[in-house]
Amino acid sequence: MTTATDATGAHTPEAAGVITGARERIDALDDRIIGLIQERMAVSAVIQDARIASGGRRVNLSRETAVLGHYREALGKPGTALAMTLLELCRGRV
Repeated sequence: MTTATDATGAHTPEAAGVITGARERIDALDDRIIGLIQERMAVSAVIQDARIASGGRRVNLSRETAVLGHYREALGKPGTALAMTLLELCRGRV
């Protein structure tokens, strides 16, 4: 039988309780983040459709550069990788 301390790696029941509660909060935050990413993807599709319908290109590189810079400034070097993944998700199928 697995105990709360085994499942969390904690050495006391008190720490296991803190970790379990914090993990539940992280899971809820992850669900919200995923929802926001899905919303961003939908908004990005609207922008791309409008740009393409007007004769433009699917991707606006200067905008993507600005997004990369914004994430890098807010989160450091890992922010750039996160932004690249987000931009890739939001570009849609080519």
